[in-house]
Amino acid sequence: MDTPGTVEAAHIGRSVTISGELSGSENLYVDGTVDGTIVLQDHSLTIGPNGKVKASVRAKSVVVHGRLEGSIHASDRVDLRKTAVVTSDVTTQRIAIEEGAFLKGKVDIQKETGKAGAPS
Repeated sequence: MDTPGTVEAAHIGRSVTISGELSGSENLYVDGTVDGTIVLQDHSLTIGPNGKVKASVRAKSVVVHGRLEGSIHASDRVDLRKTAVVTSDVTTQRIAIEEGAFLKGKVDIQKETGKAGAPS
């Protein structure tokens, strides 16, 4: 999930700039600039090292290597890699923050729901 080669994903290159709403039913790798909203309900968003995203993000999982400003709502997991610069409120079930990553915002960890063996 770290790069487009490891899992099939749509790719937004570093010279591409998008303003508006982005939605899809596949994984997405952003190495360009996105300003608006990203909705990938059951899929993953990866923001590459050159990626600059200023958006409200909804996805199953989010991996950030670049910059993200806005809000993140990930139904499963958020990974902030060492080069990440995130100014965002984060809502997710799990979060991993590598040493060196920058995060400014509120983190809200949600309980898993509807799974056997999940804590009550």
